[in-house]
Amino acid sequence: MNDNSFLLYGANGYTGRLILKLTSDYNLNPVLAGRNESALVQLSEEFNRDYFVLDLSETEKLESVLKKFPLVLHCAGPFINTAQQMIKACLKTGTHYIDITGEIVVFELAKKFNDVAIKSNIMLMPGVGFDVVPTDCLALFLKYKLPDATELKLAFASIGGGLSHGTATTMVGGLGGDGAERKNGKIIRVPLGQKSMWVDFGLKKLFVMSIPWGDISTSFTTTGIDNIETYTGTSSKIYFLLKFQKLFNWILRSKFIRRIVKNKIDKSLFGPSDKVRTKSKGLVWGEVKNANGKTFSARLIGPEGYTLTAHSSLIIAKKILAGNFKLGYQTPAGCYGEDLILEIPDVKREVI
Repeated sequence: MNDNSFLLYGANGYTGRLILKLTSDYNLNPVLAGRNESALVQLSEEFNRDYFVLDLSETEKLESVLKKFPLVLHCAGPFINTAQQMIKACLKTGTHYIDITGEIVVFELAKKFNDVAIKSNIMLMPGVGFDVVPTDCLALFLKYKLPDATELKLAFASIGGGLSHGTATTMVGGLGGDGAERKNGKIIRVPLGQKSMWVDFGLKKLFVMSIPWGDISTSFTTTGIDNIETYTGTSSKIYFLLKFQKLFNWILRSKFIRRIVKNKIDKSLFGPSDKVRTKSKGLVWGEVKNANGKTFSARLIGPEGYTLTAHSSLIIAKKILAGNFKLGYQTPAGCYGEDLILEIPDVKREVI
């Protein structure tokens, strides 16, 4: 393997394919891996890449493959079901771990392996995509502008775009679940959509509601701010319906309903087309406040989430392969600074 080689696990997924298409732009040499042999063969022929057919449950085989690489970019979700197996294997083989999750539980899991990762001489960095690079960078930018901030609000939305199969499947796993926020330094469970507001994202003013986004975990690590809320764009009609969700959560959590929804996703959803992604925009807004009520706000405008993820994950992968990393559990902005997001094409940051 050359110095630019890394293992791309889940290469045949929607985001994995987008990442694969961009690797030549960053002079990187991914070796493909995943469970679906026929899909990997097709990708191997299309992009002239080597591959390994590999299930995460095959522990010995997984470790033998990881030993060949300094880094794995893990793209096979839902990460709540796959991250721990890959992280544990990386700790044994001395392989840096990055993934594209946005799941709070995965960030909190990775934190627990911090000391072991340091001893193994590796970095663990979940969330190297839209989940959560832009929000993490904006959070740190805002923290520097108001160092004594005690509250942080982050919101994201998109104009255009759509869901991939993997993202939709992860969302199914959360059906009937709660929201979350950080209060006085601790993650607490709250009703999904408990709070809402209108946000001026620059290109458009949009309605947003509170959700359990990954920054409830990562932004605390990056900024040390004790009170954090995260929001996403939605319609006011959907928000109104969510107010009654608690009456139906027991149904939504049932295996029967989740199986019906997942089957529908499997049959009909792959992800937004190149044309749709090109015309779409990803929007991020953030605000910090200190104990005296002083506030500072800023926003980001850039490519839609999947496009941004492909770029940000490869930018971070290239830094790691060049020896630019910190040992242990790290967040994107915590490791690479608030301007990391500005390395991604077509991203601009505005102070409000």
